[in-house]
Amino acid sequence: MCAACGVPTHVAALEAAGPPETGQPAKFAALRNPECRLYLGGAALAMMADNIEHVITYWVVWEKFHSPALTGFEVISHWLPFLLLSPYFGALADRYDCRKLIQGSQALFMAVSLGWGILFATGTLTVWDACVLLILHGLAGSLWAPPEQLLLEDFVGTRDLPSAIRLNSTARSLGILCGPVAGSALLLGLGPVHGIWVNIAFYLPLTILMARAGFTGHSRHGIVARERVSVLAAVRVFRDVSRDRVLAAMIILAGLGSFFVGSAMQTSMPAIASTTTGISGGTAYGVLLFANGLGGVLGGLLLEGTGWIRLSVRAALWSTVVYGASTVFFAVSHDYLIAAPLLVAGGIANLAALSVTQTVVQLRAPREKKGQVIGVYGVGANGMRIGSGLTVGLFGAAVGLRPALAWSSAALCACVAVLAVYLAAAARRGPAPAVMSTQGADSLTGPMSAGQLADAIAAYCRSNSLTTPPRQPSAMAADMGSGKMSSSPCSTPSKMARATDSAEGFGISRPRDMSVSVGPVSTACTLTPWPASRARSDCVRENAAALEIE
Repeated sequence: MCAACGVPTHVAALEAAGPPETGQPAKFAALRNPECRLYLGGAALAMMADNIEHVITYWVVWEKFHSPALTGFEVISHWLPFLLLSPYFGALADRYDCRKLIQGSQALFMAVSLGWGILFATGTLTVWDACVLLILHGLAGSLWAPPEQLLLEDFVGTRDLPSAIRLNSTARSLGILCGPVAGSALLLGLGPVHGIWVNIAFYLPLTILMARAGFTGHSRHGIVARERVSVLAAVRVFRDVSRDRVLAAMIILAGLGSFFVGSAMQTSMPAIASTTTGISGGTAYGVLLFANGLGGVLGGLLLEGTGWIRLSVRAALWSTVVYGASTVFFAVSHDYLIAAPLLVAGGIANLAALSVTQTVVQLRAPREKKGQVIGVYGVGANGMRIGSGLTVGLFGAAVGLRPALAWSSAALCACVAVLAVYLAAAARRGPAPAVMSTQGADSLTGPMSAGQLADAIAAYCRSNSLTTPPRQPSAMAADMGSGKMSSSPCSTPSKMARATDSAEGFGISRPRDMSVSVGPVSTACTLTPWPASRARSDCVRENAAALEIE
């Protein structure tokens, strides 16, 4: 359906008038932005601090209370805020300065660490105190996630967003890898009280960076969210997401991996290590934990350096299948020489799957609700990790952890196969809007939203230096229809940046060669090039209100 006129037989397409100058995306492209480089370093330290806190507090809580129920609550409290509040925190990111939200999350992390230290020092820690602090820690993590993604896109733009997401995942994996080592060193060297207080310092670099950063998460495009933030309004975004089957499929895919495997790998590692042959149980535990973290780090570096994984639904599906299959074989492998490489392979596949799904979701999300959509993705990718306590934990109590992990991972592969069949069948019934790939695609075909068409027009205005602000969308379209095109949406720095990013996001190296075609497939009406020739698009001229240009 044409986004401009609403006629079912019409489509809107972006074409390159000549062969686009495409090439392989630059390796480690996001690192070209200095603020992004600093952010990735700060995020790695903050994630390391998060895991240091887990090491110290989980050990103290177990030594003091010896409560299996409290151990289970440690997992639930960490992921439940992601499940319940991610869309709301995403709505906050849509409306407010993302730097302030990230600072708030880091301040909450530091306050929790300080609280643990005081309770440890005074010997007054109770079960209820531990529960409150664990919940606050989970809230800090869920508050951090949506504004982080908006800020990454603001740093590097649409074209380098996949690189930024992969490198951010790599930085977080590095923090997860180093956290247990640093946490154990602080616990043994300084003790739990001083160790947890020293840990506060690792949150400071990111907090200070956010006070000095020049990007807000909305610097390129402006704050376009207009609805008031409420929990109910944030939840309604689930309905909006369901209308885009590719967007919904990526969120479901991330949720499947979290539900069936998720955090169960770490919680079941001690039991699996104790039955691993070739080395002692303690040594096996360390080797397997290291291999599990190493997979995420190597995966990010390998994928970013080679570009083997393209931004596509198929890549996300296959990566998730490989993750599930490697986990199945790991669960049934008793030799550490086999189990450790399988963990590394699974870590690479998991990072690939999460980075692809995250990028596709972020590129397809409507600009005015991008934070909320990212929040919904957080519900699947992080909140559904609670489910792994059921699929592996409770099932493992009945049949054993190794069989439970194997069966749960096999179920993941089966569900991904079902999702793939559904997507293939749906594609035969009618094409979905194409993914805005940054991998050098030379065109975007299929139905377009009004916002995407407006972005295309903005990109062409930018390339032709048409900077007179429009009176209103209808006036702009009237100029288009008459061939004058004396007005454009490219009148402010933020909108100019938006136009440039739009052209790059569509993989078109030379925006000047872009043309916009609207109309029936057999007799497309083309705007070429403005204002040299007369535009012949009645549907754009008569239905200008559909072009929602902010």
